[in-house]
Amino acid sequence: MSTGTSIRLRPYEVALLRGGPRAAVTVAVVALHLRGAIEAGRPGRLRTSEASSEAAGQAPPPQAPQAPPAPPAPASSPDPASSPAPLPPLAEAVRAALARPAGLPQVRDHADVRAALAELQAGLRAAGLLRAFPPHRTRTARRALDALSAEHPLPTSRKGLPESDALMAVALYGEPALHVLVPRFALRAGLITRAEVTEGKGFHSRSPRGGGTGGTAYSCGGGGGGSD
Repeated sequence: MSTGTSIRLRPYEVALLRGGPRAAVTVAVVALHLRGAIEAGRPGRLRTSEASSEAAGQAPPPQAPQAPPAPPAPASSPDPASSPAPLPPLAEAVRAALARPAGLPQVRDHADVRAALAELQAGLRAAGLLRAFPPHRTRTARRALDALSAEHPLPTSRKGLPESDALMAVALYGEPALHVLVPRFALRAGLITRAEVTEGKGFHSRSPRGGGTGGTAYSCGGGGGGSD
């Protein structure tokens, strides 16, 4: 986030301003899932990808006889374009919180995740985008979110979408973006509500298993309307 004349917000900050801590943690979960680090476990729960094979009791594949070591290659610097960007502190905290499978509310309440969220909130307050008592977005934050929404419309497909754009879409639009980008994962992991059809009564939404849709979303304040 830059604090000059123009404000450049990252997806985690956008999500925190739009929907509060739950929205920011959801962006971190999606970021880890897109990198193959976590997956949906039992309905409404998340787990690391490494833990899935251990939980199933799968033994590691047999090791083939090793060939003699090859001579060392000349040292070369890694290609920055091929290396994934380092994870932000919130995503690292979410991964640490999933040492054991857990639902989104338990991940959000983990001490490391709370500390990372508090750091994000402090930065937004210092930039004049978030007021503390009661927590709500400032007028500057609302304008920044409006500008980002105009710049990043809701995608209609995951195909060809860079990770950064996918995360920004989840940060800006929440559930509608999850339905487009990671529908199966989001449903199984409890990130979106389940739609049920009752005969003669159409669709009804039900909270995700293992957590629901609770969480504090920041209001606009100052007569600017409600939060998303």
